[in-house]
Amino acid sequence: MPRPRVLVLGLNYAPELTGIAPYTAGMAAGLTQDFDVEVVTAHPHYPEWKIASGYGGWRSSEDMDGVRVHRVKHYLPRNPTGLGRIASEATFTARALAPGVTRPDVIITVSPALAPVASALTLGRRWGVPVGVVVQDLYSKAFAELGLLGGRLDGRVHRFERSLLHRADGVVAIHERMADVIARDFDVPRSDINVIPNWTHVSQPSGDRTARRRELGWDDGRFTVVHAGNMGAKQGLEHLIPAGHLIDAEQADIRLILIGSGGQRGQLQEAARGVASIEFMDALPTERFMDTLAAADALLLHEKPGMKEMCVPSKLTTYFAAQRPVVAVTEPESAAAHELRCSGAGVLVPPGEPAKLVGALQEVASADSDAMGAAGLDYALKELSSVAAVDRYRSWVSSLLSGKR
Repeated sequence: MPRPRVLVLGLNYAPELTGIAPYTAGMAAGLTQDFDVEVVTAHPHYPEWKIASGYGGWRSSEDMDGVRVHRVKHYLPRNPTGLGRIASEATFTARALAPGVTRPDVIITVSPALAPVASALTLGRRWGVPVGVVVQDLYSKAFAELGLLGGRLDGRVHRFERSLLHRADGVVAIHERMADVIARDFDVPRSDINVIPNWTHVSQPSGDRTARRRELGWDDGRFTVVHAGNMGAKQGLEHLIPAGHLIDAEQADIRLILIGSGGQRGQLQEAARGVASIEFMDALPTERFMDTLAAADALLLHEKPGMKEMCVPSKLTTYFAAQRPVVAVTEPESAAAHELRCSGAGVLVPPGEPAKLVGALQEVASADSDAMGAAGLDYALKELSSVAAVDRYRSWVSSLLSGKR
């Protein structure tokens, strides 16, 4: 008897290392235990917003971890914000309507991006198969909380997202608080929403921490704080500039290292010109990434002021695995704040208050950082297991196939 066929449709996928790609890829690979899985995605491009070396072309296919992955070309803007980003997602949406795969038995799509969810629902109607949506970020909440396009499209985007989620045969949220928001604001019964948290998808550090600190020049006595990942609008990293000026003015032994790329990196580097306490590093290869995070004295999660409901930062799972204390600049009502309070892995700072951030960094510098780091790892091992998450995805897809959501 042939195994059921699953089509996963999402804009981001491995080998991208940051954002939602590792979770989509991990889910797809895990589903191969029960199903034949194909993926339609874009060429890897995030967070650099350029096609990765070795990829490109109108369409290509490859096998990854037992999954047949089909990649399609889509428009990549030079400035991935506002209308440029919408146009980028729209071109992928159009390509997804002709996926070039055998008719599946169920379709799983991942948001964001939002518009491809409409493609998945269209394909589901065409083939007469159920469609499940995995919500990593709430797109319309991003419009409202980030003030995109001056708020002109907030209502329309919310109605569009509400319609899509309401039409899906099943919905997954990655956090209980996100599930509550979907039920409250998007017309999806709470009982129909499955909560499957993102997991720690990286290995623990394997190298010599002291040697890595020496190699990076971080063994000079300064308290080194690292922010790793995308530098985009929702991170709000422009608020680090006044914090850097305060550190310089106080001659505090603190350095802020921003690792990675993204749509805001160029502006941030220009704004940080002359700020001695802020440094930038390019994205790191996989084999050096975790050892570099572990070499830091603390890890920084930073969110734009006003962000409460749109997302659950994926970097937290990675930070916990690095076993370093976390300084989380986030609204107290956010999912990130909830996770940090539950883990005991660090301290919370209200966003947009640079003096309080500098004070928190000084507090962590004098605290038991090893205990905080150990608490984060313990929480990740107990609550953020990849095995448990994949098992729940397998059960969810089986329920979609049986019509039991």
